[in-house]
Amino acid sequence: MVLQRLSRVALMVVATAQRAQAQQSELTPIKIGLEWFLNPDHLPLVVALREGYFKDAGLHVTLVEPADHWEAEEEIIAGRLDVAVTETLHLAQDAARGKPVIGFSRFLHTDGGVMYLKNRGIERPSDMCGKKISYPGYPGPGGPAIVGTMVKADGGECSEPFGKHDGGFYHVDALVNGADVATLIFSNFEMVEAKSRGLDAGFFSLKDWGVPDFCQLVLFTTPEKLEASSADLRTLVLAVRRATGLIKGDPARARDIWFEHTRTNRPLLARLNPLTARARMREARVARDTFEATLPAFVNDNTLAQEYWSALAAWLVETGQIDGDPVASSGYWTNGLAL
Repeated sequence: MVLQRLSRVALMVVATAQRAQAQQSELTPIKIGLEWFLNPDHLPLVVALREGYFKDAGLHVTLVEPADHWEAEEEIIAGRLDVAVTETLHLAQDAARGKPVIGFSRFLHTDGGVMYLKNRGIERPSDMCGKKISYPGYPGPGGPAIVGTMVKADGGECSEPFGKHDGGFYHVDALVNGADVATLIFSNFEMVEAKSRGLDAGFFSLKDWGVPDFCQLVLFTTPEKLEASSADLRTLVLAVRRATGLIKGDPARARDIWFEHTRTNRPLLARLNPLTARARMREARVARDTFEATLPAFVNDNTLAQEYWSALAAWLVETGQIDGDPVASSGYWTNGLAL
């Protein structure tokens, strides 16, 4: 009798697995490549995944973290991705270089810009002349373009070259290790980290000092993929929009979803030695504070105006970051799926 019951249980388990597999096979697979490691900026994607919004839309979505730097459009062409996340700055730069890219929905708009430590003689943007800039891979043109534009907007003019510091993407470490200013920081990350480390950091926002506000995350694909999969990508946008609604309407639930997904709230502190426990507590506090700082950045409006793209492209040309005339944004951005 016991064996018969166990046999029936085994059959039920197999049948349930088969039904789940059949349901899965009816969903359209979409692989979304992230621009960085999974972090709170990606919360709408995680909420849509965990709450079943993608599944409700007929999609089987997989979030893919880059093991290293990748050219996402090449991954899409090769079939290893279908969609990828990028910043508006990089989308415009890639389009200007002739890459087959087209963006179709934004989902995050944070406050980004330049960070500095207040004990370095910097009080306003014009004080950055001659200072040492940290920028990923610097001496690329991006860091001087951002800082130079801010100095000019502040009425200054630099007569000496900027110093150089390649701090990678570890902006706070770069300031500690000798850089005077760090560009392309997101205030919901680096300013939170600086505060947690007891640093007195200041911040100049792009939007306040003449630089196009490009600290925004968007979804993009290739024009070929967009044409072939526009209906699925539209349902993807709607699922992300639904997730944003949950985040704004019930942030406590969104917080639970995030920490359950990332497992950053694991209760192991009591088992660790005191020094490690303190480090873990600080890590947990930074994770919580970063999450809270990111919540206001998710947008209800997934569109971007063509005027925005025109201004960004013109700035890239003016500052020598791209050659030739600006590319018409109609070739690499559409609001058709986001309205």
